[in-house]
Amino acid sequence: MAVEYMCKVCKGHLNVKTSIILAATNLADRMERGLVYLNPELGNYTKTTHPSFDLKEGVEYIFTCPICGAQLNSMKYLHMVRILMKDEDGKEYNIYFSGIGGEKCTYKIRGNKVEAKSGPDVKTYDKYFEVPDEDRKYL
Repeated sequence: MAVEYMCKVCKGHLNVKTSIILAATNLADRMERGLVYLNPELGNYTKTTHPSFDLKEGVEYIFTCPICGAQLNSMKYLHMVRILMKDEDGKEYNIYFSGIGGEKCTYKIRGNKVEAKSGPDVKTYDKYFEVPDEDRKYL
């Protein structure tokens, strides 16, 4: 079984061949929207978009599932987007990445444990995930 990426709401498969497909809308200009093809390798930040749409540096985007339309931006962690991943062994993980154009950070989380993190911007978001267990109840 290959690694699968899924919508956190409908559990629909988001990966096709070599890309994770998401819909994105500029938070400040809702008319600016399009599909984004992300590389499924954690830590690889290459993306493909239509020439008329690109993720602008420093701009926040709303990411939605192209299947059910559910918003994938985290309501718990500001500026983060969450999708699900199932690995070759059938284990499920939460995958978080920045919803701000140009920011490079990814977290792979199982339960309350950070299994992996990557990207030069992880220090900005470590405050969400590197919290002692006794303090998590306050988040």
